[in-house]
Amino acid sequence: MNRAVAAAMAEAGHTAESLAERVGVDPKTAARWASQGRIPQTRHRAQVAELLGRDSAELWPDALKRKEPAWFRPWADIEREATALRWYESSVLPGLLQTPAYALAVLRSGPLFADADALLEARLGRQAALLDRPRPPLMVFVIDESALRRGDSEVMHPQLDHLVDLAGHQHVMVHVLPLRAGLHPGQAGPFIIASTPDGEDVGHLDDQAAGRITNDVAALWAVWDTVRSVSLPRDQTIDFLRARSWMN
Repeated sequence: MNRAVAAAMAEAGHTAESLAERVGVDPKTAARWASQGRIPQTRHRAQVAELLGRDSAELWPDALKRKEPAWFRPWADIEREATALRWYESSVLPGLLQTPAYALAVLRSGPLFADADALLEARLGRQAALLDRPRPPLMVFVIDESALRRGDSEVMHPQLDHLVDLAGHQHVMVHVLPLRAGLHPGQAGPFIIASTPDGEDVGHLDDQAAGRITNDVAALWAVWDTVRSVSLPRDQTIDFLRARSWMN
């Protein structure tokens, strides 16, 4: 038995049946969450932890065993504690906004394809850690239109529906940088600027081999200001994503 889960259920006054009703699963599924080694799916874990008034890491520590590449872990730690994230992507959709099907397609197309399934679980865990936490950070995304045009339609239609849904959240801002904006400095590559609880800004840049963290973010802020200024406003972005005229 997972004693931490059993104790939390007792203290919160929840049973398997009441948890199942709140989360929307079968009671037998909810009952298994108190068994040793049984962990809720990523999309349910944060919700169950919140209902029980505990941190998911306390209830299911094995779920947080690091599955992402070692070089990415320092950034994952910064991301998890960030008060704001500003993210520019030129070729693919930001990892925090990806559906499982889209994420798996992206992971299987790259050099880490052999570890795609494990990396998918890590990516979904990152999403839950930020998007589902009680006080999520401000997240602003600028996505080049070219990224929206890349991918099979059966994967992209649900992915774009997911983007529209997330773009309606108060703490999530999604902006499309249209092709008609022409050449711009963001074409040099994707990057993220994280604002930390102590008021510092930290940058992350991807390359073909790995990624790197930098505290010298002045240049990134200059690029961010440019790509953000030539992007569509939030409401126009949502309309653009709904219309998806390039897929008709």
